[in-house]
Amino acid sequence: MKHRVDVHVGKRIRHRRWMVGMTQQQLGDLIGIKFQQIQKYETGMNRVSASRLWDIASALDVPVSFFFEGANGEDIVEQQPEVVAEAGVARGDLLADKEALELVRSYYSIPEEQRKRLFELARVLSDAA
Repeated sequence: MKHRVDVHVGKRIRHRRWMVGMTQQQLGDLIGIKFQQIQKYETGMNRVSASRLWDIASALDVPVSFFFEGANGEDIVEQQPEVVAEAGVARGDLLADKEALELVRSYYSIPEEQRKRLFELARVLSDAA
């Protein structure tokens, strides 16, 4: 049976891997395991050992603590139903939506000055909606 912490850590691995544009195969190659094992980690089917999580964090260029962000004790223990947004993605888990992830990746590829202007435009448009 999947443990909620394992599922949370797996989602964070997948999200970070997507953010850096890396495939499961590439991540597996970097840390010396097969991509199928990465799949199992990302779904929470297999637990990630501390040493393997260290390797994954290093390959994805984040601190180990990154994988536990947003997983405070209350979130993990309580089994409350999540509120689902219009797109069918649970609020608080927007990065599970591939379109949102693509948008974020594209946004950060824009030069900083243009990105600031785009951000302000988005803020104005959201206020008007």
